[in-house]
Amino acid sequence: MEKAVTDLQHAMATIRTGRASVSLLDHIRVDYYGTPTPLNQMASVHAPEPQMLTVQPWDPTQLGNIEKAVRSADLGLNPSNDGKLVRIPIPPLTEERRKQLARQVHDIAEEHRTAIRNIRRDENDKLKRMLKDKAISEDAERDGLEDIQKLTDTYISKIDELSKSKEHDIMSV
Repeated sequence: MEKAVTDLQHAMATIRTGRASVSLLDHIRVDYYGTPTPLNQMASVHAPEPQMLTVQPWDPTQLGNIEKAVRSADLGLNPSNDGKLVRIPIPPLTEERRKQLARQVHDIAEEHRTAIRNIRRDENDKLKRMLKDKAISEDAERDGLEDIQKLTDTYISKIDELSKSKEHDIMSV
C-alpha cells in the first residue's frame, strides 16, 4: 500500500501546475540512437526561472530529438533550440486546461485507490484461506480483517489528501 502512495506521488509530480518543475519532464523518453531513453539520463534539466525549463544534453547532436520528444509528450509545451540547449517556456494554464488536469489527477488517484483495494482483497483472501486450513482461529481472522481495513482506510485517506492538494495547486491561479 505504501508503494501505491509512493507511485501516486511520482505520477502527480509529472502533472504541471503552471510553475516550472524539473519533474515535469521525468516521464519523457527520447529516441537515442534507436533506444527510448529517459530524458533525465541523457541531459541535465534545470528550472532557472519559475516559468522556464532548460534541457542541456550531454550529446549536443540530440537537441533535435529532445525537442521533438518534448513536443510529442502532450504537455502543451513548445520547446525552442538555441544550438546548445533546449528552452521550454511554461505558459500559464487556461481555465479549460486546469479542469482537464484536475480530471487527470482525479483519474490517477482513483487508479491508485483501486490498487489499494485490490491489495486489501488479496490479503483478506489469504486470511480466509488460513482460517479454512485451520492455521488461525476465527478471532485471529476477524482481528486481521479489521487491521487490514484500518490500513486500507489510512492509505486511501493519504491518497485523497494528495489528490486534493494537487487539484488545489492546479486550480489556484
